[in-house]
Amino acid sequence: MATELKDIFSAAQDHLRRRPAEAAATFAAATRQLAGLRSEAAIRDFRLILDEPPALGGADAGPSPVELVLAALGTCQEITYRLFAESLGIPLNHVSVKVEGRLDLRGLLAVDEGVRPGFRDIRATVEIDSPAGTEEIKRLQATVERHCPVLDILRNVTPTKLDVVHNAGRPSVAA
Repeated sequence: MATELKDIFSAAQDHLRRRPAEAAATFAAATRQLAGLRSEAAIRDFRLILDEPPALGGADAGPSPVELVLAALGTCQEITYRLFAESLGIPLNHVSVKVEGRLDLRGLLAVDEGVRPGFRDIRATVEIDSPAGTEEIKRLQATVERHCPVLDILRNVTPTKLDVVHNAGRPSVAA
């Protein structure tokens, strides 16, 4: 699989170097509230249940949205480490990530308007099993930190627009 992954990665890089106009990719998800605080996310052919823990009024039917952000960071790091280890020829037996984020719930629950509802900080530990030397691992780490999309999303402001479509005044349609 390693050679196949390296070949796919290299072919994609070559293609985008020749045709940069084809580099824009759109990823999408659709969500809907099911019951209480439980929601379903549809991503491609996958369905995920999200919920809040009981302490926040949920039924604990799935991970919370903020937990998915942490999981997204951890898995994106792992994927990016694997891709670039293969590309750079750095042997990588295994990579795993532990991620924690601290929230001040006063922001979410509108207890203190001066407290932001998002993470105060995020800490991650990347565990790498590799026979490579320290300098090679540092080079790999620097490359991953430059190219991990979720890390970039969390570290930099991403323009985000939320439109609200309100059906007030329209008759209800029975499902």
